[in-house]
Amino acid sequence: MTRPQMTGSNNNYPTVPLGKYREYSVEEMRDRLDEFYADIDRRRTVRDFSDRPVPRDIIEIALKAANTAPSGANLQPWHFAVVSGPETKRKIREAAEAEEREFYAHRASEEWLAALAPLGTDDRKPFLETAPYLIAVFLQKYGELPDGRKVKHYYPAESTGLATGILITALHRAGLATLTHTPSPMKFLNEILGRPKSERPFLLLVVGYPASDAEVPDITRKSLDEFTSWIET
Repeated sequence: MTRPQMTGSNNNYPTVPLGKYREYSVEEMRDRLDEFYADIDRRRTVRDFSDRPVPRDIIEIALKAANTAPSGANLQPWHFAVVSGPETKRKIREAAEAEEREFYAHRASEEWLAALAPLGTDDRKPFLETAPYLIAVFLQKYGELPDGRKVKHYYPAESTGLATGILITALHRAGLATLTHTPSPMKFLNEILGRPKSERPFLLLVVGYPASDAEVPDITRKSLDEFTSWIET
C-alpha cells in the first residue's frame, strides 16, 4: 500500500495531495457564480407545504453535502435526525406549538412581535405534520469515546451553522423548499427523538415541496452596499 504523501510543517500526521481542486478562468468564475446566484436568489422560506413524498436518497445526498462543511478540528460536531413517521411528526408539532403559544403570549416582547408581523407567523405550525420530512439538527457539545471518555468539541455552534447552511442550499438545488423552525426551548426534541444530553437542538428544518397555492411575504433583501465593507489599504 502506498503511504500518503507527507507534506506541510507538521509531518507527524499524514496528508494527501489536493487532487480534487479545480481552477476556472475568470470568465468561468463569473459564469458559474452568476448561475449560482440566479438560482439561490430564488430561494424563499416556505410555510405552506405539500404532503407529496420525496425520495429518501434525495435527502441522503443533501445530508452528505452538509457533512462536507468545515468544522473545528474536523470533529464534525453535528447530528441530523431525519423524521418522516407521522406519529413522531405529530408529537413534535404538539410540543413545538405548546412552546410557541407560550412565546407569543408571554415571552416575546412587543418589539419582537412587531418584527415578526410582516411574516405572518403565529403559534400554529401545521407544516410540521404536512411536510414529508423534518430534519432535527443537533449540535454536539462533546463527543464520547467507546470507553465513555468525553472529547471536547471546538466551535460546535459555528460548525453546525455552516453544515446547516450547506444543507439548505443543497435541498434548494434539488428543487425542494425548506423552513428553519426554532421553537424555544427545544429540549423536547431530545426526548422525542432519543438524543443524548451531549447534544443540543440547533434547529428544526422542514423539508418538502411547496403547496401548489403557497404564498410568501413580500419582502426584500439588503443590497450589497448595505451588508458589506471593503478595506483596501
